[in-house]
This record gives sequence, structure tokens and C-alpha cells, in this order.
Amino acid sequence: MFTGIVAAVGRIESVKPLGSGDDAGVRLNVEAGGLDLADVQLGDSITIQGACMTVVAKTGHSFEVDVSRESLNRTVGLGETGEVNLEKALRAHDRLGGHIVSGHVDGLGTVTRFAPVGESHELRVLAPREIGRYLAYKGSITVNGVSLTVNSVEDREDGCEFSINLIPHTVQVTALKHLREGVRVNLEIDLIARYVERMLSAGMESSNRPLE
Repeated sequence: MFTGIVAAVGRIESVKPLGSGDDAGVRLNVEAGGLDLADVQLGDSITIQGACMTVVAKTGHSFEVDVSRESLNRTVGLGETGEVNLEKALRAHDRLGGHIVSGHVDGLGTVTRFAPVGESHELRVLAPREIGRYLAYKGSITVNGVSLTVNSVEDREDGCEFSINLIPHTVQVTALKHLREGVRVNLEIDLIARYVERMLSAGMESSNRPLE
């Protein structure tokens, strides 16, 4: 589990294919930036752009992960070099500064606006309709591994557009600073919203079931 509070901005330094077939994954070498790797062991989890990955090798300042073709097909930002948001797995005694994040990308959104508004930035993202039903005013959403608060939600024919206010600190210390209109981003919905939907749908099915 994670919090969505980015611990460091690292950089994917190399992307090496793990095979020659179309279904082959890749091995990433990630320079950890300011992320302390002293307590990281092989097999530990680190999110890269919001996607949970397993450490398979490490040095003093970098680590490696293997990314399957399935993960590459369902995420963005893991198949190329560049800056990435990093967070180590949550420990039981850590502060939960963001919200409960699993590191499993639920879908991809498209940035429709990223522009300064006063001292902050407005980020607007068009999400798939199946993700839109989990979005709510002042609810939580994870964008490229960053826990953020939804400021508005607008259902559209082509999806659900939501807006977020990014304070200067968030822009400065995350890789969100590189976003531009048209860029795709990894989205993870609030875990609690997922369970609420399941409980409500199960309750409706139970209430509609005829008595025997």
C-alpha cells in the first residue's frame, strides 16, 4: 500500500527488452533521485508513476524493475526514459498524508488543460466514463502516483472531465510539472469508493431477490 505522497522524482535511465517477441516486457533502470534506498530490499515494492513495481536489483543510487507487457499496455510513462514520481511502500507506523493507494492503475486519462491560475496550476483531465462514476467533488484521485483532491467533476459524452488545483509545492516536487495538454496520465480511483460501490450494488441485488 502507498499514500500518493511522492517521496522523490527519479529518472528512468534505460529501458531494455526482456525478450524479442511482441509480448516481451522490459527491464527499467531507475535513478532514484532523492529516494533513500538504504532500507530497500530485493522484492520490495516501489511505485513508478503510480504503478506498483517490484525491485529486482539495486545499487546505492538506482534500482531495477521488470515491467510486463500487460503493465506496459495499461499504463503510460514506463516504456521510455525520463523523470518519474517515486514512492516506497507504506509502513504500518507511517503517516497517511494522502489517501490509501494500491499502486494498481485503473485507467488512463488525457490532460485537457494544464495552466497557471494565480500562484497555482489548474489541471484538467478527461477520464474514461467507467472511472468517472468514482469521482466526486472533494474526493481523492491519484494521477501519476500523486494523491490529489478533485475540485470539480463534469460528465461528458466522451468521458468525465475533472479538475484539480495544484499548489506550487506539488508542481515543484513532482514530475507533474512536465504535463501538457494531450498527454496521457495514469489514474487510480479511491479504494474506498470502489468498496462503497460494491456494497451498494450487492445490497440492491439482495433487496431485489425474491423470498423463497
